[in-house]
Amino acid sequence: MAAKAPSPSQLDEIAALLPHDALSTDPSDLATYGRDWTKVFEPKPSAVVFPRTTEEVSRVLAYCNGHEIAVVTSGGRTGLAGGAVAAAGEVVLSLARMTRMHPVDVLGQTVRVQAGAITESVHQHCAEHGLTWPVDFASKGSSQVGGNIATNAGGVKVIRYGLTRQWVLGLQVVLANGEVLELNGALEKNNTGADLRQLFIGSEGTLGVVTEATLKLARVPQRLDVMLFAVDGLQGVLDLFAEARKGPFVLSAFEFFTDKCLARVQRHRTVRAPFDQENYTHYALIEAEGQGADDAELETWLGSLFERNVVLDGVMSQNSSQARSMWELREGISESLSATGLPHKNDISLPIAALSAFCEELDGVFASRYPGWEICLFGHIGDGNLHVNVMKPDAMSKADFLAQTSDADHAMFELVRKHAGSVSAEHGIGLLKKKYLGYTRSPAELATLRALKSALDPRGILNPGKILD
Repeated sequence: MAAKAPSPSQLDEIAALLPHDALSTDPSDLATYGRDWTKVFEPKPSAVVFPRTTEEVSRVLAYCNGHEIAVVTSGGRTGLAGGAVAAAGEVVLSLARMTRMHPVDVLGQTVRVQAGAITESVHQHCAEHGLTWPVDFASKGSSQVGGNIATNAGGVKVIRYGLTRQWVLGLQVVLANGEVLELNGALEKNNTGADLRQLFIGSEGTLGVVTEATLKLARVPQRLDVMLFAVDGLQGVLDLFAEARKGPFVLSAFEFFTDKCLARVQRHRTVRAPFDQENYTHYALIEAEGQGADDAELETWLGSLFERNVVLDGVMSQNSSQARSMWELREGISESLSATGLPHKNDISLPIAALSAFCEELDGVFASRYPGWEICLFGHIGDGNLHVNVMKPDAMSKADFLAQTSDADHAMFELVRKHAGSVSAEHGIGLLKKKYLGYTRSPAELATLRALKSALDPRGILNPGKILD
């Protein structure tokens, strides 16, 4: 059954279910809330609704389900897979006004928030109690909790804290028919059958709409040491990672990027080069939770890296300002690539043990498919996540560029399948990765996903066309 766009009279009826200012057909709102960070799809929603409560979300979905109207849920729209795109007249359900955060439960180390709460706002809300929600990434200033949950977002500290799903205790979810589920609350233990909340985490809004969540918190680390190194190639990155795993600290993040990424950041932002020498090709950023009185041990470890030629150059932050400057070099990459050209982006993951072999074979794909093209490679290599960005040559048309990169993606994803990886590490499947899903999921898995969709959204109104046809 195919959900459809609403008629003008149906939009009037939806508006009547909500406060007077909660539905918009203003062209600027349609353009803003009908897209995410992907630039491939033209937004064409029929309307945007802005509920403030779960009850209002329930009313809208019950109506749309009854009339088979397609709905796309919209969070901070920072995804890169087209998962929040409304390109076929859908009603966009924006949670931007659902930002309430309840008081922090300091004893239980939890907080309940609405799905529209901004990630960074949650961090600030909890910080005064010495606590944090340890889900962290470059888009934290605009990403929303509901979107993080819908995509099971990763980010820069997965190596230390894991994915979003590890930090969600309970969910409030509205099903396609408007029914509201309260799942698990603030319970750490609840062994009463299948854990239904996990069905909705990572489902990209195709099975239900998350409206509130009870988040699990962690203590803010008392001390963070940030170090930036220049290393000899990608193998040098992996060698340093092996050393960092054995370092005298708790590894909080391990990131890497290439000289081409750094050059794009310097073109887009006013940032200083990290080292005087400019012919380094690969950089690694380490964030470590220090152990208080272990300065001497840390200095000994750093010295050994240079003595054994594990690194070519390096620096450690002496204060929070220097640490932020180092992180800016890494976190500014994605924005800088888009601001200085047209990147074809891929977000893949591999078992850590397979990274070296995969990257060696990937070089062969680049050499044969992209001779002379600019490849910007970066990522959270500490958890096996690579961001592979191919920049469009200035002289090539956009259509030719996308055709060539789409063809080459199949070659790369064959390698991903060979090494038991995933075609999407962080940003989900959405529209962009749908045709490649079979490289990661078996036919039996795909059949199971379709059965879940049919059971929870039999009329197919929720984010239609995303993940699966």
